[in-house]
Amino acid sequence: MKNVLSLSVAATALFASVAFAQTQLTVYTAVEAEDLARYAETFNQDHPDITINWVRDSTGVITAKLLAEKNNPQADMIWGLAATSLLVLKTEGMLEPYAPAGLDKLDPKFRDSDNPPSWVGMDAWVAAICYNTVEGGKLGLTAPTSWMDLTKPEYAGHVVMPNPASSGTGFLDVSSWLQIFGEEKGWEYMDGLHNNIAAYTHSGSKPCKMAAAGETVIGVSFAFRGAKSKAEGAPIDIIVPTEGIGWDMEASAIIAGTANQEAAQTLIDWSITPKAMEMYNVGYAVVGIPGIAKPVEHFPEGITEAMIDNDFEWAANNRSTILEEWTKRYDTKSEPKG
Repeated sequence: MKNVLSLSVAATALFASVAFAQTQLTVYTAVEAEDLARYAETFNQDHPDITINWVRDSTGVITAKLLAEKNNPQADMIWGLAATSLLVLKTEGMLEPYAPAGLDKLDPKFRDSDNPPSWVGMDAWVAAICYNTVEGGKLGLTAPTSWMDLTKPEYAGHVVMPNPASSGTGFLDVSSWLQIFGEEKGWEYMDGLHNNIAAYTHSGSKPCKMAAAGETVIGVSFAFRGAKSKAEGAPIDIIVPTEGIGWDMEASAIIAGTANQEAAQTLIDWSITPKAMEMYNVGYAVVGIPGIAKPVEHFPEGITEAMIDNDFEWAANNRSTILEEWTKRYDTKSEPKG
């Protein structure tokens, strides 16, 4: 009897371990590292049986990794990658269409237009200029009001922006300039801007953090990072350029062929719930369900009106060409990858 009992216990333990293994989700993400533990913890309050194993890097690195693994996918799903990157993956047939519960509550801009959609949005981030008033004052500089201002000779060596090949924020900057100015004049603009660039960073938030710390005068970054730094006491102004601003959204999708489809669907369902949207609002001023986002201290007024009518399909379809041209022209000033 003892042998039968111990065999039964062993079989139960084996079954439990197999069941547990089936709820391990490998999730690729470009979400800020400081937010990931909070996201997983909040999700696990509702779904303690699913363990999220994050693979985190910048937007460009995660996108390249997914494309390299196309014929042998290692991820079950993507949570928090730029919509422009997900459109590239969709074109490659790498995403599993799925209509999550609560889809009708999402702002239509925050979902793939197909039915069922291949991806759904979480939150949006918008470009802005972080300007250190103290450092600018010491140098006798005037605060910029437009993107074009950043090409003025007075700012030589005082501008930092993200590398679009590694940063989603950098790519939304570049793709939006090509839309705002037109392709030919857009590259002319970036030639002029390049003359004033001190460094291209591999993080979208770093230029604003550097401006906040007085390490540069001007950081081309995103507005929420600026508002957060200002709330922490940094002497910066968050400037919305007069020509309009680029934006992108963090979005999620299931990888086609995942062996953990049910668990991945559970996470996608949860990712667009009001509870999740409230969680995103801690780090983003614009979220996918209208009416949920609370006002963010120091977030610039009129910023949603300044958001351009971003052609995500165009940006996604031309992504590799844009990045190849950008790298050829400007990569010499990129900071080393650490």
